Amino acid sequence: MQTYGNPDVTYGWWAGNSRLTNSSGKFIAAHAAHTGLITFWAGAITLFELARYDPSVPMGHQPLIALPHLAAIGIGFDETGAVWTGANVASVALVHLIGSLVYAGGALLHSLLFSGDMQDSGLAQARKFKLEWDNPDNQTFILGHHLIFFGVANIWFVEWARVHGIYDPSIDAVRTIFPGYGDFTMVWNHQFDFLSIDSLEDVMSGHAFLAFMQISGGAWHIATRQWGEYDQFKGAGVLSAEAVLSWSLAGIGWMAIVAAFWCATNTTVYPETWYGETLAFKFGISPYWIDTVDLPEGIHTSRAWLTNVHYYLGFFFIQGHLWHALRAMGFNFRRVTNAIANLAPMAAD
Repeated sequence: MQTYGNPDVTYGWWAGNSRLTNSSGKFIAAHAAHTGLITFWAGAITLFELARYDPSVPMGHQPLIALPHLAAIGIGFDETGAVWTGANVASVALVHLIGSLVYAGGALLHSLLFSGDMQDSGLAQARKFKLEWDNPDNQTFILGHHLIFFGVANIWFVEWARVHGIYDPSIDAVRTIFPGYGDFTMVWNHQFDFLSIDSLEDVMSGHAFLAFMQISGGAWHIATRQWGEYDQFKGAGVLSAEAVLSWSLAGIGWMAIVAAFWCATNTTVYPETWYGETLAFKFGISPYWIDTVDLPEGIHTSRAWLTNVHYYLGFFFIQGHLWHALRAMGFNFRRVTNAIANLAPMAAD
């Protein structure tokens, strides 16, 4: 991270992962702990919503997040797959709660017992995952493993839809979806109109395509090394912890913004039965979406909650990307504060 010329800079606990920049073992511990917190939230909020759910009111007209997602992937239905009963929802929540404990245990192991820096580990395989922020070979090796995990997650989702089935709003029931494995032409043709996709086969084929690209890309990054001299054209002097963080923020930010537009208008991936009616786009000081159905005062559809929260989280992630990208390129933000400070005496004169 940029130190503004101070090689001995330290970070407090509030600085997040900044204080773990050069401690890859602690960095993994923090990641495991974060994952545990997210998993705990998922399990807890699912039980909370299940306890508050009112069957007499449409699910989309209640301020729910977890239950609509579970219903959309076919969890909580009776044996016919046509009536949502909440079956197995509590079991899914408990699995997440138990999983959060496993992640917490892993975080404690990496934090207290295992090496604080992977390059000090006694395991040769673990030492491969040490962090060398300005080493492209090290970074591409770690990136490859991340991509493979993402690809496997996509395969799990595709196979879930193929074997168990997901909710299809066109027939108002859960059905199995067989994706068009290898039908990459369909994916290519949807690159500009993906927000209006109305076929679950196309949705699953897109995930299958992502799985192929991510696993292939992951294998490529693991197997290959930097070709030729690592010069300025290839990013020498820019590759750093600050730069990697900026790219991560850019990726998650754009995904959140795309998800917001998709959630606001698409009723195939986000069925009206579970998320409520589509939204109207408005622009005041900033973009926002409002409900198109009249609900009791203070109540919004699940779609409205998800859309607006995704958009604004994505917006601030993008601002974080710009901040860290500029710092990675060497911009000193203290010049801004110094310039503002210098304006005060001038104004007084």
